[in-house]
Amino acid sequence: MKQFKINQNYFLLKNWWESINLTNYEKSFFNKEIIAFNQQLFRLKEKKIRIGTYGKSGVGKSYVLNSLFKKDIFKTDIINGTTREIQAEDWRLKDQSLKSIELIDSPGFDFCNIKSPDKIYSRINHSDLILFVVAGDINRNEVSEINSFIKDGKKIIIILNKINLLKKKELEEIIENIKIKLPNDLNIPIIINHANNLKNYLTKIINQYGETFLTLNSLQLADKLFLKIKEKRLQRRQQLAQSTIGKFSTIKASAVALNPFIFFDVAGSFALDTALINELSKIYGLNLKSESTRRIFKKISINNLSLGVTQIGINTSFNLIRKVILLTIPFTNGLSLLPYGPIAIIQAAFAVHSTKILGKLAAKEIFIRSKVSYIEPFVMIQNIIFKEPEIFNHINIYLSNRILNNNFVNYLP
Repeated sequence: MKQFKINQNYFLLKNWWESINLTNYEKSFFNKEIIAFNQQLFRLKEKKIRIGTYGKSGVGKSYVLNSLFKKDIFKTDIINGTTREIQAEDWRLKDQSLKSIELIDSPGFDFCNIKSPDKIYSRINHSDLILFVVAGDINRNEVSEINSFIKDGKKIIIILNKINLLKKKELEEIIENIKIKLPNDLNIPIIINHANNLKNYLTKIINQYGETFLTLNSLQLADKLFLKIKEKRLQRRQQLAQSTIGKFSTIKASAVALNPFIFFDVAGSFALDTALINELSKIYGLNLKSESTRRIFKKISINNLSLGVTQIGINTSFNLIRKVILLTIPFTNGLSLLPYGPIAIIQAAFAVHSTKILGKLAAKEIFIRSKVSYIEPFVMIQNIIFKEPEIFNHINIYLSNRILNNNFVNYLP
C-alpha cells in the first residue's frame, strides 16, 4: 500500500506547476484562479488546513465556531445576518501534525445584502473541509447548496445546531429526514453541536486525515485550473487546426483537379495527407517523427477503409474518363472537353471532403496521444490509495464527474 506523504505531494505539485509554461495572455486571463491556487500551494507547504462554515442565515454558524474556541471570536446577535463578510481565525489544537487550522465564518447564502456572493461561495469552496451548519431539517435551498459542493468533490460535514429545545425523538426524526435527502452512497457525517461533541469529532478527524484533506484539495484545485487552461488552449488549437485542414483541403483540391495522371494523384494525396497529420501534431504539441506520422495515417486508413477505397476509386474512375477525353480531342474537334471541367470540380469537391474527414480523425488521434501524462494532478489523485475509502468517497464523485465531463471532444476540429 502506498504511503501518503504531504511533502512529497507538495514537491510533485510544485514541479508540475513550474512545467506548465503559461503565456502572458493565460497569466492575465486566469489571474484569479492562479492566485487562489498559489495560495493553496503555500498552505500545503506550510501545512495549514482551511475549514469553512457555510449555511443559510440564522443557523448559528458564528456560534458554532465560537463553541470551538470556547469564547466569542466571531460576532453573533439575535438578528439574522450579523455576519456580512468572510472572517477567518486560526484555531490551535494540541498534538497536531498540521502547523495551523484556519476557521472561516461566512454570511448566510440566502442573505440578500451580501456583497459578491459568488466570491464568498468560491472562498468556502476552496476550503479543505466544509462545515455545513443547519438548525433543523434541511430545505430545498440547503439541499441544492450541499449538492453543489458534492458535485465539486468537496468533503462536507453537516453540523446540526440549535437542538437544545428538541426532545430525543424529535432529534432522531430530524437526523433521519436529513439523511433521506442526502446521497445514499456518500455517507455525509451529521454531527450535533452539543457540549464538546463537535470539538472532539473535529480534533479526531483532523488528527487522522487533516493532511490528506489538505493535499487532496490542493490537487483538486490544481486539476481544475489545469482543465481551464487546457480548455482555453484547445479552443485556440481548434481554430488553428480548422484553418490548417482548410488550407490542405484547398491545396489537394487544386492538385487533384489540375493533375490528369492517376499515379501523381494518389502519391500527391498521400504526401499531402502525411504533411497534414504532421502539421496537426505540431498544433497539439506532439511533434511526430515520420514513422509515427505514417502509423497514424495507417491506423486511420484501416479504421476507415471505405474512405480510402472510395477516394482511390473515384479518383481512378474520373482520371480514366479525363484521360479518354484528352485522347479523343483530335477526333471530336474539342467537343469532348465539355465534361472535363465538371469532372475536375467533382474530384476537387471530394478531395476537400475527404481531407476534412481525415483532418478531424487525425486531430482526434493526435489529441488522444498527446494528453497522456503521468504527472498531471488528476493522475496524482488517482494514484493515492486510501485506507478508509468511506472517509474519502467524495473523491470518487469528483473523479467520476471529471472523466464524464472533461473529454474535450467538442474542442476538436
